[in-house]
Amino acid sequence: MKKGITGHDDWVLTEALATALVALEQLEPKHQPNAHMEDIRKLLANGKEPAAVSLHLAQAKCRLFPELDPLQIYREYGIGEEYG
Repeated sequence: MKKGITGHDDWVLTEALATALVALEQLEPKHQPNAHMEDIRKLLANGKEPAAVSLHLAQAKCRLFPELDPLQIYREYGIGEEYG
């Protein structure tokens, strides 16, 4: 019996939220929906280890910016090279 709609709903939602947050962070500060971004951070953190959240955010940024150095992105999120 699969859980939820896809069988991996939590993973899909986490990836979507991480990608949305990283994308919103690229907007000029005056255009960032700060209250919504804070809510996204709370949803991402709910029931997850901080390191797991950082990993999702780093992976999202790598997807959004494939031209950037992935190891630099991982470092930016406090992740060591063992994940690179």
